[in-house]
Amino acid sequence: MTFTQTPMQRAMALAERAAACGEVPVGAVIVDPATGEIVGEGHNQPIADHDPTAHAEIRAIRDAARKMGNYRLSGLELYVTLEPCAMCAGAISFARLGKVVFAASDPKGGAVIHGAKFFEQPTCHWRPEVEQDHAHAGLAGELLKTFFKARR
Repeated sequence: MTFTQTPMQRAMALAERAAACGEVPVGAVIVDPATGEIVGEGHNQPIADHDPTAHAEIRAIRDAARKMGNYRLSGLELYVTLEPCAMCAGAISFARLGKVVFAASDPKGGAVIHGAKFFEQPTCHWRPEVEQDHAHAGLAGELLKTFFKARR
């Protein structure tokens, strides 16, 4: 029997891996919608990498760019378990990703539908299509709540 994960299910598995490593549980994958192939993935790793930019989205973008041999990821889609922050939204714009799908919204640190609303700013040079995956929002939010509750 073959089991195939959806992109968001894979991102959730990466978020769980991040939590197991003591990192904030966020996972991200980049998919080529023409083939359905995952071309990049990552999970939060700023503690392990000693790198404040090692967010899941940045790591997935770096992975995809290496594999694609191009820093422009036009037409590719990013699936991430949490609404991207301003830094990640900037990287998404610079990479020219075609679509961003996120699960849990982040009223405190998000910058897509909250806060800076990065893609709505006149200085934003590339605006991807944005969609919230409401079906996974609760699960992603619960993973984050459980992680932070255990740390308090």
